[in-house]
Formats: sequence, C-alpha cells, structure tokens
Amino acid sequence: MAERHHQKDQTDELADQGRRTFLKGSAAMIGAAALGACSTNQQGTPHEGFTPPAPAPATHNKHEVKPGQLDDYYGFWSGGQSGEIRILGVPSMRELKRIPVFNRDSATGWGGTDFSKDLLGNRMSGDTHHVHLSYENGTYDGRYVYVNDKAGARLARVRIATMEVDKIVDIPNSQGTHGIFPQRHKTGYVMCNSEFRTPQVNDGRDLDTPANYAAMHTAIDGETMEVKWQVMVEGNMDLAATDYKGLYSFATCYNSEGADTLEGMMAADRDRLYVFNIPEIEKAVQAGNTIKVGDSDVPVVDARGENSAYVLRVPVPKSPHGVNIDPTGNYAVASGKLSPTVTVVDINKLADAFAGKIQPRDCVVAEPEVGLGPLHTCFDDRGNAYTSIFIDSVITKWNIQKAIAQYSDASVNPIVQKLDVHYQVGHTNASMSETKEADGKWLIALCKFSKDRFLNVGMLHPENDQLVDISGERMHLVHDGPTYSEPHDCVVVRKDLIHPLKVQDRKDARFAIYEAWAKEDGVDLLTTNKMIRKGKNFVRVYMTSVAPAFFLKKFTVKKGDRVQVILTNLDNVEDLSHGFCMSNHDVNFIVNPQDTQSYTFTADKAGVYWYYCPWFCHALHLEMRGRMLVEG
Repeated sequence: MAERHHQKDQTDELADQGRRTFLKGSAAMIGAAALGACSTNQQGTPHEGFTPPAPAPATHNKHEVKPGQLDDYYGFWSGGQSGEIRILGVPSMRELKRIPVFNRDSATGWGGTDFSKDLLGNRMSGDTHHVHLSYENGTYDGRYVYVNDKAGARLARVRIATMEVDKIVDIPNSQGTHGIFPQRHKTGYVMCNSEFRTPQVNDGRDLDTPANYAAMHTAIDGETMEVKWQVMVEGNMDLAATDYKGLYSFATCYNSEGADTLEGMMAADRDRLYVFNIPEIEKAVQAGNTIKVGDSDVPVVDARGENSAYVLRVPVPKSPHGVNIDPTGNYAVASGKLSPTVTVVDINKLADAFAGKIQPRDCVVAEPEVGLGPLHTCFDDRGNAYTSIFIDSVITKWNIQKAIAQYSDASVNPIVQKLDVHYQVGHTNASMSETKEADGKWLIALCKFSKDRFLNVGMLHPENDQLVDISGERMHLVHDGPTYSEPHDCVVVRKDLIHPLKVQDRKDARFAIYEAWAKEDGVDLLTTNKMIRKGKNFVRVYMTSVAPAFFLKKFTVKKGDRVQVILTNLDNVEDLSHGFCMSNHDVNFIVNPQDTQSYTFTADKAGVYWYYCPWFCHALHLEMRGRMLVEG
C-alpha cells in the first residue's frame, strides 16, 4: 500500500508540474506582452536592458506547412451531429474537404441528387462518431472509409478514389450504433455495436420490461456492405476494436446490470470487456444455430449468459468507454470512465480463457493509474501508450511494458508524462496508431470544450482540436484548432497510402443508373442535349457542359411536370467543376470533370426560370446559364 501511495504521489507530481509549467508559460507570455508594450520606443525597438521571454521548447517535428507545401498526413475526422466526414491536412490542421454523408449539403447537392436521395431514403440528418479505413495485412489499403450513424443505426462507406459515399446500409435490430471497427487482416467485416438495449422483437411488446432488452454486435461485409450476422448480448456496448488476425472483435460493455436508470447502471462493482470469437460465431451461423429476430432475415446468434462459447466477458472497472489495440497486436487497452485506471488485456491469453483453462480476468496483465476519467488510448512505435483523461484534461503518456511490470511490482512507475490539454479531452489518436505501422509523430487531442481559447462567437463555442508533437521523449503542444461541433474521433494516415482521383473515372456504381436511362431513351450521355417527355407529367432533360456554357440553352415544360435533369461535365481539367442551380426551385448540385449527376424536382410555377452554374469555372462564368420555360 505504501508503494502504491508513493506511485500516486509521483503521478500527481507529474500532473502538477505540467500545470505549473503551463501557468508559468502563460504568465510569462502575459508579462512579456505587458513589458513589450511599455519597453519599446516609438519605432518598436526594445529599450536598453529589455530581456525577451525564453523561447518555447523546440519540437522534433516541423508543424508549419508553408504556402505551396503539402501535408505529410491525411486526417479523417467524424463530423458528429453534422452527419459528415471532414478531411484535414496534418500537421497544418487545415480543413481540406467536407464529405456529406448522412446530411443534406447545399454546396454539392448531396441529399437532393437522385443517387444520394435514394441512399439516404429521404432522411436528412445523422450523427457520425467514428471513422475507420479499410485494411490489408494490418495497415491501411487506401480503398474505403467507413463511418457510423449513431442516430439512425446505419453504416456508410466512402470510396477514397472519389472521396464520396458509394454505399449506405441500415443495421437491423439496433439502436444507437456507436462503436465500429473494420477487421485489420483484410477488408473483411466491419463490426458495429448497438449501444442501446432494446426489446427483441421491438414491435410493441416488452415496452417497459428492461430485463428483456438486448443489444447487437453486427458484422457487415466491407466489400458488399451486406449485413452478414449479428450476436445478441445483454449489456450496452460502447466502442469497438478488432485484432490483427481476424480472430476476435471487442466491445466495451457498460450497464452490465441491464438497468434503465442511471442509479441502476452504477449498482455493480465492475463492467465487462466483451471479446467475440469470430470463427466460433461463423461456425454457428453456418450450422444454422441462430435465431430470427423480427422482420429481419439476418441470422442472430444468441450469446446472452455468462458461459457463452461465442463471447468472453472480461471483468473491467465500471463504465468502460474506449478499447484500443496496440500496434504489436498483443494488447487490448480498455478505459473505465469511473476509475483512474486503464485495463491491459493480453490478447494471446484469450484462447485459453475461451477454452476454460484460465478465468477471463486472468487475461488482464496490467491496470496502471493514468488519471481521472480515462477514455481512449493511442500508441507510438516505441512501446508507449497515450490515454485521454477527461476530468483531469490531460493526455497521459505511459509505457506498456512498465505497466505490465508494475502489476506484480508496485514500485515500478509506468507514467512518462502528463500534458495539459484544454478542456476535457474526449478521443485522442496518433499518426498511424491503429495500424502495425504506428510511427509516433503526431497526436490529436479532440477537446470537447474551448471556453476562452478563441474569440467569442456566441453561446455555441467551437470544439478545440489540439496537435501534439510526440516524436521525442516529451510531448509538446504545438497547435490549437477550433472546429465546428462535434467531431468525435479521427484517424491520421500517411499521405502515400491515399490516392484520390483528380478527374472522375466514371467507374462508380452510380453510373449504371445514368447509362440505363440513356439506353432506355436512345441517347448518349456525352453528346445529347435535349428534353424527352416520358409521360403526361414527367420529362428528362439531358444536358452537357463545357466552360463556360451549357449546351442546352432552354427547355419547355408544363406546370406540375416532374423534371429530371441529367448533366454531364465534359471538361477534362482537374478542379474545373460545374454545377446546376435552378432559380426558385430548391435545386443546386455539383458536377465534377467527366462526371454525371442527376436531380429530380417539380416545376410547380408557371413562368421563366433561369438555371446557371454556381461553381466559378471561367472568366465568363456569370454568362453560363439557360432558361426553363414553364407553361401554365
């Protein structure tokens, strides 16, 4: 016990030193500003005897990206309640693009174009929490980005070649789809956790009988985006992870009590880390040892109960949130929000636990104290872990092997450093941290509150994404970045792994629908500019464009007609996008070089309505327009 108190004193001292250093640095800057204001002559030259403040410690990485230079990493951020994905350059932290996913986007027309509206099913909002890329042999293969919709129980896939969504799938029997993670040995399953326990079947029965509620761990084929199977468990599932061999997937489980009130969820001493045995689950599915739930045909393995062969329940501290796998693939790190510790699980011991040779808790090999409110952990290439500490508002750097040694020898201190961040950090991630190629260069702290860090912009403050240099022994904070609410997670990927197109390749699956329409109407998408009446109240308008002109100057329809505009951009120059905006009809969409897009709307008012290109494309951009004549 004395040794444990000694370690705690050392940890507190590290944290206090971090805060003292921060406050001292802030005071020095304030003092320097005041001194500078009163210690210079009118030309701004310091008076004799003026001593400038000490420079900030030099970082090992260069975080400045000068004009004309490119970043070393792509950062993929979730957009939270906006329903989008954001792409940032790292280390510049410049926002490069927003990819609309579950949201309506006026700039691109996403949510209004025929293809996107069909994918979204007329739902115009979502809640993206976690973004992850597809894998091959433990590292990113540069093909896909997956992201969840917690609000709508959906999974979307972005094709990296175009940086646009190509698939969205609804997840049955689920609510609050939160943690997701792809398999890492290949583009296999994407594992998805339903956080909320609901009645199974959810058709009005068991409305107020929480004991009969359950949650689903869902496997979705990352290539076809088909839901392959589900595993039913009794507890709320939070974050997800996968191993490097395709054997296991993981889910933190809080509310193992199965309660429906906060007090009930706090009753037990511990919660669980679920470990799903994928080969055994697949055998059960193939053998038909499954059940049918509701209207869904997806096979469900019922794994409720302590002794399930399909799910191992490793006891961990209360209310665990994040679970992360280190780059060696040997350890899973789970963070209990209501404990100052993180739990290190030896993945190589799981087979013995499933076989009953050891107890699930015997897989735990370390439980270091890292701070109040640990949430998520990322890694470098030197055996160190970095955990975000929500209540303390710090990033704690600790050594995995020293933490394992401390488990049997309390005199060992695994804590390397605590760095103040501002304020109440949620997710954290490091460059390539979720691959076997973690490189220990940069860390992102996604802080939930910014308070006084930026100019006041009203009641809704920006979030604060902070960039930390982790290339040396000590962490250094090098950048604050305000961001719109509310990115939950990010991944940072080497730029040599990402190869987007610059001009559309016309290989997207959505081109099949345009080609089918063109074949039906006997026209060519690349050459046709005319209107075709398809029925009493439906017309198709085929149109091409080359800056600065549409090659259909006008078309005439009747009031009440459904009008489908199919526009192809014939320009073959990168960054020469066109668009189509129909005045006073809520129609606005983008068409990139060599792309085709379509939009259907109702011409519900008689008169003359100009359509124009909303994307600046030429010196005569304003002249790029035409007329829709609507007969009454």
